[in-house]
Amino acid sequence: MYINPYVYLFIPLACALPGKIDAEGDDLVSEKLSTSTPAADRHTAEPSSSSSNLATETKYEWNSNGYVIFCPCMGRFGNQADHYLGAIAFAKAIGRILVLPPWRTYRNVGFNEWFKVEPLQEYLPVILAEDFMKQLAPKYWPPGKRSGWCWQSQQSGTTTCDMKEGNPFGPFWDGLDVDFDDYVVYHISYDDYEIDQWKTRYPPDKYPVMAFKGAPARFPILEKHRHLHKYLQWSDTIMEEAYEYINRTFPGQKYVGIHLRNEVDWERACEHAEGEKTYMASTQCFAAHAGKTVTKKMCLPSKEEVLRLTKNVVISTRAKHVYVATDKNPMIAELEEHLKSQKVKVHHLDPWLPQIDLAILGQADHFIGNCISSFSAFVKRERDAKNKPTSFWGFS
Repeated sequence: MYINPYVYLFIPLACALPGKIDAEGDDLVSEKLSTSTPAADRHTAEPSSSSSNLATETKYEWNSNGYVIFCPCMGRFGNQADHYLGAIAFAKAIGRILVLPPWRTYRNVGFNEWFKVEPLQEYLPVILAEDFMKQLAPKYWPPGKRSGWCWQSQQSGTTTCDMKEGNPFGPFWDGLDVDFDDYVVYHISYDDYEIDQWKTRYPPDKYPVMAFKGAPARFPILEKHRHLHKYLQWSDTIMEEAYEYINRTFPGQKYVGIHLRNEVDWERACEHAEGEKTYMASTQCFAAHAGKTVTKKMCLPSKEEVLRLTKNVVISTRAKHVYVATDKNPMIAELEEHLKSQKVKVHHLDPWLPQIDLAILGQADHFIGNCISSFSAFVKRERDAKNKPTSFWGFS
């Protein structure tokens, strides 16, 4: 049976800290998606291609520094990526090995289906969740001794975590064949000033595995963690498909990549954007304390704004092609008419896997994105790591 990866129900906020996560920071409408450590403490790198869909056969030994695993269960891919980078920073800060959880769409997608493992190993010790469950969990984190971790306010008096209640939580943990026997309810944040408390309250000899209900990270991503995106590199499989399209469609020629959000649910979300200091992924354009506020034009640019900025960038880059990624209307006819004198061709792939869109946008000579969208934010961080230019609707 074929399952359309773009028809995808909203995944709820996984684990929020009061005052720590902006509820409006979650991209509440559909993003088109398929949805220095001592050598002795490192896991060995995978010998086979990291784009393999299968867990590797590397033999792992238990590391006494302890492990962190979490469900990337907030929103779609753009939001999950924000949380993933924050969790990488958290695991590094508390000195634990990060168990790389699968991405969550309508199914669990192994981390190495979409991304390479080796670059991450340059920053901290990691192990694929599939390898951890197969090789280490049976002995060191066996059924009957698995605790689920979640934040609760001290006033709530709650002593349990609904680790598997609802979708995607239940299907995510079921996909790893994990049930929970006990719970650890904590009241501290993931911020730097409380990192030492994590180390002293929860030593790895007593708490060898921290299995979080949601990512131990803030949303949207903190500015100081954005640089970690350089360790998040597409798998060979993703890049081969992206390059095949790029080389066939723009053979040796410059192209501008643009991201348009204009689906009806996005329009509704943008009605609440005006005047906000932060809204969804807006901090990629300016920080909350910058004295600026979000405008509806940034969230839902008019046709005139799209045509204006696209033409300006095409002229400045001397590009001969425009590549459009969108959740609804690619505006092909309007763009081609407006760029007629520049003799520019407009393309829209609408790939089976939207990660291909992201990879193609990441390689563009110039990218124009949406300040509010976490999908655009992913592209912006990748391009920042490569010193590639980015502009934004209603802002640039």
